[in-house]
Amino acid sequence: MSDRTASMLAQPLRPPSAGRIAAYLGLFLLGAVVGVAGALVQPAWFPGGLLLALAGEAGLCLGAARAARSRAGAVAPAGGWMLAVIVLTASRPEGDFVFAAGGGSYLFLLGGMAVAVMCATLAPGRQPDGRPVRLGK
Repeated sequence: MSDRTASMLAQPLRPPSAGRIAAYLGLFLLGAVVGVAGALVQPAWFPGGLLLALAGEAGLCLGAARAARSRAGAVAPAGGWMLAVIVLTASRPEGDFVFAAGGGSYLFLLGGMAVAVMCATLAPGRQPDGRPVRLGK
């Protein structure tokens, strides 16, 4: 390990800038909007609507991760999606609810969580600056 790489690993954490925080907040809100839209679309056109809702979430999470160049970019919209979906699962005093007790609703909930985990895992991690090197050279 070179001295430059070792010194970069030993640096203290820097707080994110105000612009980055605003971007993550915007992605969080956009994730909530995608969660609400997916909750309404998935029961309307059952197999196609479910796939469309999950593809929308995957596209948002992966796109946000690529744009932010970090895993936090994928986690922010996934958190907004999860919060919106959990709020929508609660029944109201009038007896109204968004999710029925069918298999499609459970596939949307569990599949959306799995998509969020996969997108956060596939997102690019933080890479050190400098030229790429291969071991053994």
